[in-house]
Amino acid sequence: MGPKKGVRTISQAAFDELVRENMEDLGMDPAEALEDALQTLTLQGVDLSGIVACVPGDGSVGDNPVIQSLDRLKQLDSDWGGFGEMVEVFDKLTELCSIEGSGNAAIATRNGGVEVVCSVCSKIRVGCEGDSVLVSGLTTMASLLHDFQSTETFQKIGGPKIVVGVLNDASQNVDILNSGFSVVAAAATGNEILKESFMDLQIDELIIQIMKSHGRGRVRSIYDAICVLLTPDDNRVVASQVYGYARRFAKAGIAGALVESLGEGLSSPSLVSASIALKAVAVNDEICKSIAESGGIDAVLRCIDDSGEQGNKTVARACCSLLSKLAGSDANKSAIVEKGGMDRLIKLSARFSDDPSVLQEVMPIFCVLSLRSPDNAARAVEAGAGDLAIQAMQKFPAAQQMQRNSCLMIRNLVVRNPENRTLLLSNGIEKIIRKAKENHESCKDAANDALRDLGLDYNS
Repeated sequence: MGPKKGVRTISQAAFDELVRENMEDLGMDPAEALEDALQTLTLQGVDLSGIVACVPGDGSVGDNPVIQSLDRLKQLDSDWGGFGEMVEVFDKLTELCSIEGSGNAAIATRNGGVEVVCSVCSKIRVGCEGDSVLVSGLTTMASLLHDFQSTETFQKIGGPKIVVGVLNDASQNVDILNSGFSVVAAAATGNEILKESFMDLQIDELIIQIMKSHGRGRVRSIYDAICVLLTPDDNRVVASQVYGYARRFAKAGIAGALVESLGEGLSSPSLVSASIALKAVAVNDEICKSIAESGGIDAVLRCIDDSGEQGNKTVARACCSLLSKLAGSDANKSAIVEKGGMDRLIKLSARFSDDPSVLQEVMPIFCVLSLRSPDNAARAVEAGAGDLAIQAMQKFPAAQQMQRNSCLMIRNLVVRNPENRTLLLSNGIEKIIRKAKENHESCKDAANDALRDLGLDYNS
C-alpha cells in the first residue's frame, strides 16, 4: 500500500538530492550514502513507497522498467500515435504493477502514471482500433489505483467522468465494460468522495441498463463495482451515504436484475459476486421484500441446494450469508420456513459437517428466523438446529466465529421456548457453552446471553 492521508512523503528529486548531499558534503561512498538516506527518512517516519532507491546519476532511475514504460507512454500520448505499441506498453505496465510486494504501482503513481493513463483513455473513441487500447488502458488504470494518493489523483483529474464516459460510449463492448467497472471498483474502494462522484454521474442507472442489455453474468466486474459503491469502507467518514445509494439502486430496479443473475445457479461464474452484491443492496425491510418478490428467496434456496450437492463451499457461504440478510424481513422469514428452508439448511450442514466456515454461515440464519418467533424456534429445533449447535461446537472448539454464532443461535432458540431449553440442557449444552466462553474472549458476551436465557448462572 502507498502513503495514507497525513503521512509524510518525499519526491524522487528530493530523495536523490539527499543521497547526493551524503556523497558530496559528507564524503560517503555511493552505497553508504543511499543506505544512510533510506535509514534517516525511515526513522523520520517518511513514507518511501514509490521511491526508486538508487544513486543519482548512475542511470538506475531511468533503467527502472516502470519508469521506462511511463516515459514511453507519455511520449506516445504526446505524439498521439502507435495504437499497437500503446497496448504493449499498457500490458507491460499492468504486469509490472501486479507483481505483489514489488512497489511498482506506487512507483508508477509517484511518477504520473494515473495522469497519463487517464489522458490516453480520454482521447480514444470507442470503435475498431481504439477498443483494444481502451481495454488495456483501463486494466492498467485499475492496477494503479491502489492507495489514497492514487485515488485522490484520479479524483482531482476528473477520472470518474472519463471512465463513466467510456462506459456509456462502450455499452455494447463487454471487454471494455469489464475493464471499466474494474476501475470503478478499484477507485471507489475506501473512498467516499469517489463513491459520491460515480453516483452523481448516475452510474446506478448505467449499471442496471448494462445488466439488462447483456444478460446474466457477462460483465463480471459490474458486481464488484456494485459491492464497493454500497460498502461503507472509508474510515475518514463518520456517516457514509452508501445506504442512500442502496435505496437508489433498489428504486432503479437492481433487485430484479441481480436475482436474474442468480437464475443460472452454479453454472454462472458470477454467482458468488451476484450474491454478495444482492446482500449489499438489501439494506432495509422494503428492499428485502422486493428481492423476495422478484424470486430471490427461491433462487437462493436452489443455489444452496446445488452447492451442497456439488460440494461448493464458496457458493454455500455466499448464499447463506445472503439468505441471513433477507431473513431480516418478517415476511421473508415466513417464506423461507414455508419453502422448507430450515430442512434444506440442515441438509447443507450435513454435507459440510467438516467445514466450520460453512456452518458458521448457517447458524445466523436460524438465529434470525427464530428472533421473536417461538413458532420458528420450535421448528428450528425440530429440524435439527439444536443438534447442529452441539455437534459443531464439540467438533470445532477452536473455530471462534462459529462458536460465537452458535451461542447467538442457542439464545434465540431458547429465550421464548422453555421446551427447547429443557431439551438442550439435557443434551449437555451448558458445558459446551461454558467451554466456548472460557476459550474465546470473542464468545464471552454471546455465551453469557445464552447461559442467562437457559436459566443458568452466567457471571461465573
